[in-house]
Amino acid sequence: MPTERSVTIERIGAQGDGVAPGPVYVPYTAPGDRARVRLGAERGGGVAAELVELLAPGPARVEPACRHFGRCGGCALQHVEADFYRTWKRQRVVQALAHRGLSDVPVAAMAQTAPGTRRRADLIAFRRPDGAVLLGYHRRASHRVINVEACPVLAPALVRVLAPLRRLLETVLDRGARAGVVVTATKGGLDVMVEIGRDLDLWARERLAAFAAAEDLARLSGSPPKSDFVEPIAIRRPAAVDFAGVAVEPPPGAFLQASPEAEAVLVAEVTGAADGAKRIADLFAGSGTFTFPLAKRATVHAIEGEAAFAEAIRRAADRDQLAGVTVEVRDLFRRPLEAKALANFEAVVFDPPRAGAQAQCHELAAAAVPVVIGVSCNPATFARDARILVDGGYRLERVLPVDQFLWSPHVELVGIFLR
Repeated sequence: MPTERSVTIERIGAQGDGVAPGPVYVPYTAPGDRARVRLGAERGGGVAAELVELLAPGPARVEPACRHFGRCGGCALQHVEADFYRTWKRQRVVQALAHRGLSDVPVAAMAQTAPGTRRRADLIAFRRPDGAVLLGYHRRASHRVINVEACPVLAPALVRVLAPLRRLLETVLDRGARAGVVVTATKGGLDVMVEIGRDLDLWARERLAAFAAAEDLARLSGSPPKSDFVEPIAIRRPAAVDFAGVAVEPPPGAFLQASPEAEAVLVAEVTGAADGAKRIADLFAGSGTFTFPLAKRATVHAIEGEAAFAEAIRRAADRDQLAGVTVEVRDLFRRPLEAKALANFEAVVFDPPRAGAQAQCHELAAAAVPVVIGVSCNPATFARDARILVDGGYRLERVLPVDQFLWSPHVELVGIFLR
């Protein structure tokens, strides 16, 4: 049987949980909290626990911004005071670098984004046996879906569509079935991609198309289960985003920087570091977040492993007659750009997924590119990659943390490497 005990929280751990001696990991607690907890499974040399009762709040605790907080797993840190939150998040970057022997690197104050600005939501839906649909996020460390009716993180346009989406899914989702829904705010309006866990029949397509018209969506797409194929259901306007004045239409459900405000900070840091370079490689280029701002002042070779993303860059460059932008589809994990080819560039930008760019950084370390700029959403893999570059002769000049994953333990960053 689970055991209950009273604990005092000493610190916040890497995943945003409060940590008591033991260690005991307790979600939704803050330093100084005294709490009654229920002990659960072993975790990381300690034990996971569930908050049963807050006996006395610590000095860092504040009232959370969202009524779903404490049940929804989307946020972990709404309950901690703002200065503590900013310091803790920046310290995640400092500690990751120190773990790799890079404790002397200047880490700037964290750039922050405001609530209500996140333009992309990756949602989970579940239709209960009684027919009702839950639409929102998973409960913390669980597959249970929490029904989200409001969210202070998301842009208002995304919040407004939650209730209509829920009603739509009640008509097309089988009872007991799950669905994935990605909603993105674009220049043309909302872009929605739905995976309902089964092949779409004519009736479901008609319902989805009618929903796109009723909600004035820019685009709505469907994806069959366990497939990379995405079927366009309704394309009413271009679902485009603006990268330095260039309208790019990413594929449905595509990754974008979480908010336009955070993107602007990242772009300013990247372009500032690359200023003066005339030949630039943009590795893991996505849909061109950095490609097109850099192309304002240099020729840019964009390399991306996903063909649909690369094609989005190519189409936009061709339409705007940007002869200085070239595009290559290449799996940089399996086939990193070699040191010899890298020698053709005066600056290189890399923005990999959370796994980082280990193989590519070994090639960069062997090259003589004057400026390398790393963008990352994972301080641990960034620090590992930074160690490779520093050991290869680079100096990590500066790191800028960017808080675009508001109230989560995740942090974006930009690091500038010089030879």
